[in-house]
Amino acid sequence: MKRLLELWAILLTASGLLMGAAMGSPAVTYVGHEKVEAALAKGGMLITAKDLLVLGAHRTEAGHVEMHEKETDVFYIIDGEATFITGGKMIGGKLAKPGQWLGMDIQGGTVHYLSKGDVIVIPAGIPHWYKEVPHSVTYYVVKVLKP
Repeated sequence: MKRLLELWAILLTASGLLMGAAMGSPAVTYVGHEKVEAALAKGGMLITAKDLLVLGAHRTEAGHVEMHEKETDVFYIIDGEATFITGGKMIGGKLAKPGQWLGMDIQGGTVHYLSKGDVIVIPAGIPHWYKEVPHSVTYYVVKVLKP
């Protein structure tokens, strides 16, 4: 719990600094625990800024392969576990929306077994995939947006 609070403080501080720098003056962003709990329970946006997004996420099953052209993802696993694949070659990729590709599989890549307390950073342009979610996984997502 202590590490969670420390990470959350870091994320909020970073987002405040980034938003303040973009707006020309320091700013602080606060998100109350009720909104955070709701976002972690069913997924949802917590902070939206020009160059940063913070979301809560909860998965109970595998997802599609994703690749973002201009977004670096930072995941902090709060609870649960998952098999997560990064890198390699996206199979069956299609442009879902500008800058975001979705696919069916990854050929090659690196397997990561994510569990509570883990942090993983996926730079823009790297395919990634929640391949297996045995029960559920709950995590924060920080998206750092390139111009």
